[in-house]
Order: sequence, then structure tokens, then C-alpha cells
Amino acid sequence: MTRGRWLIPLAAMGLWAADYEVPDLKMVLPANPRDLREAVERFARDEEALIRFYPVAVSPARIKALGRFYSEWRRALDTAPLEGLDIHGKVDWVAFRNHLDNELRQMRFAEQRLAEMQPVLPFARHIVELWEARQRVEPMDAERAAARLVELGRDIEAMRKEIANVKVKRTVAFRAVQTIESLKTTLDRWYGFYNEYDPLFTWWAADPYRKAGKALTSYASLVREKLVGIKDDDKTTIIGDPIGREGLLSDLQAEMIPLTPEELLELANRQFAWCDREMLRASRELGFGDDWKKALEAVKQKYVKPGEQTAMVKALAIEGQEYVARHNLVTVPQLARDSWRMEMMTPEAQRVSPFFLGGEVIRVSYPTSTMTHEEKMMSMRGNNPHFSRATVFHEVIPGHHLQLFMNQRNRPYRGTFRTPFWIEGWALYWEMLLWDRGFHSKPEDRIGALFWRMHRCARIIFSLSFHLEKMTPQECVDFLVNRVGHEYENAAGEVRRSFAGNYSPLYQCAYMLGGLQFRSLHKELVGSGKMTDREFHDGVLRLNAIPVELVRATLTGQAPGRGFQTSWKQWGFE
Repeated sequence: MTRGRWLIPLAAMGLWAADYEVPDLKMVLPANPRDLREAVERFARDEEALIRFYPVAVSPARIKALGRFYSEWRRALDTAPLEGLDIHGKVDWVAFRNHLDNELRQMRFAEQRLAEMQPVLPFARHIVELWEARQRVEPMDAERAAARLVELGRDIEAMRKEIANVKVKRTVAFRAVQTIESLKTTLDRWYGFYNEYDPLFTWWAADPYRKAGKALTSYASLVREKLVGIKDDDKTTIIGDPIGREGLLSDLQAEMIPLTPEELLELANRQFAWCDREMLRASRELGFGDDWKKALEAVKQKYVKPGEQTAMVKALAIEGQEYVARHNLVTVPQLARDSWRMEMMTPEAQRVSPFFLGGEVIRVSYPTSTMTHEEKMMSMRGNNPHFSRATVFHEVIPGHHLQLFMNQRNRPYRGTFRTPFWIEGWALYWEMLLWDRGFHSKPEDRIGALFWRMHRCARIIFSLSFHLEKMTPQECVDFLVNRVGHEYENAAGEVRRSFAGNYSPLYQCAYMLGGLQFRSLHKELVGSGKMTDREFHDGVLRLNAIPVELVRATLTGQAPGRGFQTSWKQWGFE
């Protein structure tokens, strides 16, 4: 997925003049290739090498190298012959082209975002230039380096005096604070490279380095307080960084979703309406009539005692994997059954992940003795057995653990094209399928499953609305509490996780939307009798994490060509 990169204006730095030379694809590929495995692997290794060599996000040299890299690979890909490729190779070609086009679009969006931050950190060039000279292992002129550090400190001090006149959005200021902190780390690494190893350097640079570092830290605090409006020790306020409608459309294009944000909001509300109807049915069965929130609260109170959560999670995981095996739904290798593990999340980690996280290791949320009484109760209520019954198999088997196990063994080079619409969509799809198959027979279990289905609808609504600047983070938290029935701290953790910058803007939408795509494809292929459940699910897992539309093209035998354009939208409006 997209990485955060802040860029210098492209035309101003001669973007396409970098020294990196992309290899001729004919030199990379074996004779008569059937897929693009070797080309994609070469691309991924070279990209990793460039990013490691240019680790400073605001470095023009980094942007120059990456810009040439993506552009030249795109041109090389256009020359690749498709005639000898099988259907998997043609899917590789389309996925590769889509990936490169998205990287180039993201560079241009990032250029705009850097320009937004520029009024807050005009001094960044000092640190970038010092670091790049170190990377090139240029001879150290210690006296000159010390003078540059003094200049850096003076420029920061000048900005401190002008801070009241700086006019940027709060979200931009917050992004700038993160950048300043990253630059401080870069400065520390630069100094550590020479310190004591070059005694003359330490003699000259120690004092101005100490003062410059102190100035950076102090300035970050000032920007946080004056422009963002929070204190250094504020661990609760959620800021985020909305990307706007144009940014969302670009990301949707990369995910091969031919729908607008507005159409996705309509889709989410339609799914929400189904959840509402089903929640009322379950509430009535439990004797709470149409007050489903009372029914939800009654289910939350069925939490297990302290110390019993791990046994409960293990039992649910085994139930899920035995169910899919008993009904011949998907192949589960014995090693996959035997190799998943469990860990408990720290109280700090639960601030951003109040529920399970999964894969080969399922990370379980539950209170510790260090939490307040209120925090303990919210954690226990939010991780009760009926909520957990619809998520443990999502995280282990047949969900994330099985899919990641298979990814490592089937076309692993396609990890370059990894998309949450395949990863999270697959796990959410199993929640839908098991619901359809009657896995949740008790009303309490149905309420637990519906809570999560409503949550995934809400994720689409609050995340898209935030990035369209129609909802604030606090409004997102309140929406989860009032519309879905979240515990307040759990809702805050979900929103904090969504907007902390560790996930792509569409990540939280990908659960429900990817699940709907897989569900529609299942209906098309299994519902029509063209494939069995097991053939379908095994077929998906063997393709690795490509956009779901390309999964469909492969399983239906419709090899894409050079003119391929995303067009599959029926999955959202059946």
C-alpha cells in the first residue's frame, strides 16, 4: 500500500534526471516467461534498496531517485510483450501497471502536502543536506558542519518568533510536528555517525548540535501547542490528516473500485439498514422488543472472568477451523492448524487496538491490573464471548492466519500489489458466509456478529466522511458510540487507529467493501454451480493479495489485456 512521502516540487529539482537506471525487462525476465514473477521481484528488491539508501522522507535526492525509478519501470512495462504470458502473467501485468500508476499519482499528491507544510519548517534543508553528505561519505569539514548547525538553530529561533503569523490548517500543523520529530531523529543519527569516531568533529560540533537538537524539540512542542492546539503529554486527542475527495478517488482507482465516495456512502447505509432489521429480530427474540441497544448491553455483560479470556479465544478458534473442515469449505494444511499462536496486548497497545488482531499470532485484548476500573469494564464488555465468536475465526482460520500462510506459499511476489480489499475483505467475507450458513444460531451470537457488521458499515461512513472533511475525529467517535453501541474508549481507540497514519485512507472501508466483492464472486461462481465452495476458496488463496476484480478475471478465465480498465461495480448494488 501507499507509503507516506513528502516531496519537493518535481519540476524544480529535475525529477527525471536521477542516476538510477532501470534494467531492460528482457535482461530481467527468463526466455518465454509465462508470468512476471522475476520482474516484480527485481522491482521490489530495487525499490527497497532505494528507500533504505534514501530514508529521509523530505529529501529531494530520494524523490529524484524514486521518481525516475517508477517512471522508467512504467515505460519498461509498456514494452513488455503480453502474447507469451498466460492468464496469471497478464494479471501480473495489469496489477503491476496499476501499482506504478498509483505510486506516480501519490507522488504528486505528496508534493502538494509538502508545500502545505513548508511555512512551518523552512529549515528542513539544513538537516537533509547534512544527512545526504554523510550518505555520500563526503570528507567531513568539522568547522563548517558546526557553522551549519549554528545556522540551523538560528533559523529555528526565527521561526519561533514568527509562529503567530504562520497560517496553516490544524491537520497540516500536526503533520509538520511529526516531520520535525522525524528530522530530529535524522539529525541524531547524523551526529552519531561522526561523534568520537572523528575527534575534531566532536570538538567543533558537540555544542551547536546539542543546541540545535534542543531547539528542534522545543519548536515541535511550540507548533503542537500553538498551531495544533494540544499539549505534549496529550495522548487522547485525535487529529488525523484528511486527503480530500481527489485523494480518495485516486486511492479508489488504485484499488480498482469504480465507485465514487458518495456511492460508497450510499452502499454503507444500505448495508446498515439490513443490520438494523436483523438486530431488531434478535433483540425481540431476547425479550427486549425494539430497544436493540438494551439487548446489546445485555450481551456485553456476558464477559468471562479475568484469567479466562485466553481459554475462551482458543475454544472459538478451534470451533471455527473445525467448522470449515467439517463442511469442506476450504483446504486447511495441518501445519496451518498447528502453528498459530496467541499473545496478550499491552494496555498501551489497546489504546489503538481495543479488540483482536490476528494472523499467525492472534493478539488478545483484555484488561490488566494497571487499568482503571472504568477501562477494565469497557474492555471486558467489548471483548465478550458473543462479540468474539464472530471475530476469532476472522483472525485465525479461515481468516488472516490461513490467508497469510497461503500467501507465503503461493505467488509471494504479488505481495508488492498487496491490498486490504483482498486481505480484510477475505476475512470479512467469511463472517458473511458463516452468517448465511447459520453458524450463529443463538440470538446472543447473532447480536455479536451484527455488532461487527454494523461496525464495518460505520467504518465506511466515518472514514470517508472524515477524509471528505465532513466529520471531525470526535464526531467519528460519537458516531461509533451512538450508532453502533461501542464502549466510548473502544470507539476512541478505533478512530485513533484509523487516523494515526499507519493505515491507508481506504483501509477501514476495505473490510465491508472487499467482503461484498468476494460474496458477489462466490454467488457468481459457486451459486451458479461452476465451482464448489472448496474450489472457489482454494482458488482465491492461490492467487495472493491482488485487487478482487483481478481475482474475478482469473477465476472466470477472462485474461485482461493492455486496455484493461476497472469496471466491476455490480458487487455493490445487486
